[in-house]
Amino acid sequence: MLEAKNIFKSFNNGNVRVLKDVCLDIAEGDFTVILGASGSGKSTLMSIISGLERPDSGTVTYNGIQLTALKDKELTDFRRKYVGFIFQQYYLLPHLSVENNVRLGADLAGNRNYKNIIKSVGLEDKCKNRPFELSGGEQQRVCIARALAKQPKILFLDEPTGALDEQTGRSVLDYIVKLKNLEGFTMVMVTHNQNIAEMADTVVKMNSGGITEVYKNSSIKSAYEIGW
Repeated sequence: MLEAKNIFKSFNNGNVRVLKDVCLDIAEGDFTVILGASGSGKSTLMSIISGLERPDSGTVTYNGIQLTALKDKELTDFRRKYVGFIFQQYYLLPHLSVENNVRLGADLAGNRNYKNIIKSVGLEDKCKNRPFELSGGEQQRVCIARALAKQPKILFLDEPTGALDEQTGRSVLDYIVKLKNLEGFTMVMVTHNQNIAEMADTVVKMNSGGITEVYKNSSIKSAYEIGW
């Protein structure tokens, strides 16, 4: 479904090599966790396989579409049609309410049931609030609701529970995984948290710009069974 071959990526005019000949296959409907310490290259890899960034060399293919061969506008259209993102940064529009921020994602998919998602992430009573009136954890939940309201075919998450307390973090992870299983989308999460990796179908370990191990979890835990 999603295939990365021989990916190289450097920054600072080639002086900082971040990814070194990375190859990765992600199956349709899989929950894949990319696990690694800060600086291991995991976020850069996610940016490349999601079409946010281009590699220096190598190919990324999604269901027969070679992302690395697309023009910028075609790549933007691809992300709009197929991909959802949940980042550490919130990227909310400050002049819009919670409801209207989430609706931005919903409108891309023609989804009229986005209010159910707002309720499911515990923000039903905050619909009319704007981002500056919310805590960091509440803003992160708006981002999660916006991404899910888009009904993506593949959802990318970068440390999605970093700003959440334990109770909210478990609840949100539980909801995302249940929705993934219900709707069948593919999920790729970048994290340094080994505990969250226990929830995944597939775990990809990275270190120093390369993949060091890929394995399947024989026993998958729920958000309420992992350590925190």
